[in-house]
Amino acid sequence: MDDVPLSVLVAALVLLVLLSAFFSGSETGLMTVNRYRLRSLARAGHRGARRALALLERPDRLIGLILLGNNFVNILASAIATVLFVRLLGQAGIAVATALLTLVILIFAEVTPKTLAALRPERIALPAAWIYQPLLRLLYPLVWLLNLVANSLLRLAGIRPEEGVQETLSREELRTLMMEAGAMIPESHQSMLVNLLDLEKIRVEDVMVPRNEIVGVDLTDDMEEVRKLLIRTPYTRLPLYESSIDQVVGILHTRHILPLLHDAELTPERLRAAAHEPYFVPEGTSLLTQLLNFQRAGRRTALVVDEYGDLLGMVTLEDILEEVVGEFTTDPSALHKGILPQEDGSWLVDGSLSVRELNRALGLQLPTDGPRTLNGLILEHMERIPEPGTSLLIAHYPIEVVQVKGHAVRTARIRPRLERRPARDRDT
Repeated sequence: MDDVPLSVLVAALVLLVLLSAFFSGSETGLMTVNRYRLRSLARAGHRGARRALALLERPDRLIGLILLGNNFVNILASAIATVLFVRLLGQAGIAVATALLTLVILIFAEVTPKTLAALRPERIALPAAWIYQPLLRLLYPLVWLLNLVANSLLRLAGIRPEEGVQETLSREELRTLMMEAGAMIPESHQSMLVNLLDLEKIRVEDVMVPRNEIVGVDLTDDMEEVRKLLIRTPYTRLPLYESSIDQVVGILHTRHILPLLHDAELTPERLRAAAHEPYFVPEGTSLLTQLLNFQRAGRRTALVVDEYGDLLGMVTLEDILEEVVGEFTTDPSALHKGILPQEDGSWLVDGSLSVRELNRALGLQLPTDGPRTLNGLILEHMERIPEPGTSLLIAHYPIEVVQVKGHAVRTARIRPRLERRPARDRDT
């Protein structure tokens, strides 16, 4: 190469550094590009995205091709730089070429292009796919031989490269992805999507109406009292039972019994004939499963029973939907039933209210992985039946027991959450 002009050597060296930058940047871009974004573009007909996805189906071949090209241009650049500087500086040029080329490649062919590709992977990956796809066909024998040796070593470690990259997202990863979507998804939509994911973790007993709060029609009551109950009830569906709520014989829909209310003869037999067969579900059923069960069965109301068949409560389709979209009842009194705001900013709360309902209605963050009701939460924390006036702190919320009836907390006062102080402030 002694007769090659210096200008040609310099131009070749610059070209090789640029090629090295292309290989380095495109490697980072292709490996960090959002695969889900690529699939969306491919479905929309983007040809570059389709080519990139085809290359990424076998990342071992793509990496082999990129490293083959990158190492080739780097080694060739090293040889040309050595010849160039030896002709300019003599034997000392070898050390100068090594140091200078290392610095140039590090800055211009590694750090800069890889940083750019990490920040803008799509802009780098899609154009690069147009180059790599035909280049892979051209150099396939060399890439195949290179992968044969490398994949053999990987198989010894129990890894099969031909299986490709597994990209299934776990529920928690998908939850994080939605919460970090920022302005791309409105906050209200984010909340609903996250709640939808959480339906699998919530059980029917977490949202059901407890058996002692179920409003139903007792066939053994006086029919005039039953008529008044049916006229005044705010509920659409009511359990129909005999003597005890454990003896449910059907579910009444108020729309179907309106004609009966105007008849002089309202009898247990006519009520029984107007009722639908009760629908029972076991405790422990997830809300997602129950939502699908409601859809398949064409039902909107279910009675929750334990393993012994004893009635625990009642769950409706509205209860499940409220876990996704929040409260949507049109009855103002029902929205704040059992919750009385006080002038000092606290709330007087019925102890039988569920913790999930309190969190949703008041924006609290009380723990939901333990007892279902506020009463149960207080009893678990105290490990005894508290006296009225007892104060405690749960999840940084000051709670005062106001009224105790029998073995349960009837009423409690919840104050706004206390802010956590830094450790150094607590020590002073």
